Amino acid sequence: MTERSTEVLVVGGGLGGVAAALTAARLGRRVVLTEETDWLGGQLTAQLVPPDEHAWIETDVVSPSYADLRTRIRDYYRRAYPLTPEAAVDPMLNPGRGKVSRLCHEPRVAVAVLDELLAPWRASGAIDVLMGYVPVAVHTDGDVVEAVTLRDAAGDELTVTAPYVVDATELGDLLELGGVEHVVGAESRDETGELHAPAQADPLDQQAVSWCFALEHRPGEDHTIDRPASYSHWASHVAPFWPGPQLSWTDVEPVSLRLRDRPIFMSAPTEGVPFDLWAYRRILSSEVFDARSGIREVSVVNWPQIDYWEAPLLGVSDSEAARALEASRDLSLAFLYWMQTDAPREDGGTGYPGLRLRPDVAGTADGLAKAAYIREARRIRAEFTVLEQHVGTEARGIDAGSALFADAVGIGHYRIDLHPSTAGRTYVDVASFPFQIPLGSLLPVRVENLLPACKNIGTTHITNGAYRLHPVEWSIGEAVGALAAFSLDRGIAPRKVRADAVELADYQALLTDTLGITLAWPEQVRTHRPAY
Repeated sequence: MTERSTEVLVVGGGLGGVAAALTAARLGRRVVLTEETDWLGGQLTAQLVPPDEHAWIETDVVSPSYADLRTRIRDYYRRAYPLTPEAAVDPMLNPGRGKVSRLCHEPRVAVAVLDELLAPWRASGAIDVLMGYVPVAVHTDGDVVEAVTLRDAAGDELTVTAPYVVDATELGDLLELGGVEHVVGAESRDETGELHAPAQADPLDQQAVSWCFALEHRPGEDHTIDRPASYSHWASHVAPFWPGPQLSWTDVEPVSLRLRDRPIFMSAPTEGVPFDLWAYRRILSSEVFDARSGIREVSVVNWPQIDYWEAPLLGVSDSEAARALEASRDLSLAFLYWMQTDAPREDGGTGYPGLRLRPDVAGTADGLAKAAYIREARRIRAEFTVLEQHVGTEARGIDAGSALFADAVGIGHYRIDLHPSTAGRTYVDVASFPFQIPLGSLLPVRVENLLPACKNIGTTHITNGAYRLHPVEWSIGEAVGALAAFSLDRGIAPRKVRADAVELADYQALLTDTLGITLAWPEQVRTHRPAY
């Protein structure tokens, strides 16, 4: 076994992990950043999910480093792609013109930009990036994490010691490995007092995962995949809370829970369905690129039809979790096969055999994303837990605005958006106010030097639905990277930063004055009533 040491170890190369590593390095600390796939970026890249962002994402309240990431993605297209004259001068360039985001783009462009952001720090030796490593053990001494052992694909192990360890894994793996107090699944209403929490706690109540894939459409060609062995199951099985088999254009509108029919292609909008599935998460649009370029439209399938809710990933054996992930992949392939063969078309026919997987876009041999899209992880038992009562409009009152936190370390916004769960629950999709990220939610109740930087912070099953998206994860990672550097500089534990008013003020000044991070929404935004 090989051993090495660093000042900050970041395990997990998603957006939170990258932000943590970049911030700690910028503040003068040596970092080892590890990632189990061969792409940095997590949900933005390896999971093939274009950014889910809030209405103020293009304004100056956004973290400067996240804004820089978005600007560099746009600039990459301006430099390297044959854009139309209109697209080339559009300051809000959206390469895919997808409806889910103002910036729908290919994952490999984000990978290139993240590599570019890290490049000078890697060249100086401030950040060492280790790809293809999975954590297998956490070594502790009382309330302190001393080291983490990682294993690569060849089975070789590496143990890294560090005074600060950041868990930026998609499922909060270090919490389990290190015996760090944590929560899995749903808390009860009695425990949290939340309006939308279930009556009984259920660790196996976990949001669906989705194994995304990218498609182009070549009418007149046949790219039909082999019929998946599980196809009959997915074509006939009906969950009690769903209107029929998932292999259908009929799904459930998340807010109202009304049924809707939203096909992949529509010639015109219909009542309640303003755009088709193809436009929803489209990452390349023919209207953006020169017609002579040969660039075809590409859309990402991350739709209700591939939400896998039959079995959870956490609180079960490794073999059960592996079977659930394989079943998620099977569902995605079954839906693709259904679209190619049995899906009803507008013209009265069935099937779109011209739908073609784009393995090059996903960065895989089979065309599915490198990893499943994870919506929920293990969550630390934190010094402070964000509840629905802090952010939900219904729970707080429509004019109240979000709670104000004296220990705020960043801001974010998204609806409380919970997908159907492995406990047989349908959507929980309710409005929230633009909110703050409290430092207390980043501090485990016992362990001194392990910090969360993904979906594993001190939220509940309910509020995780608002804190789990791209820009919030980046801001969490940024705050954690700065906290590790600040704690090393001052020689004090992170929880003492929160407990001491002077240290907290100095840490927040580091965030605002050095890093340019906004810690509070303008009042008119904090109390903004969401449109739906």
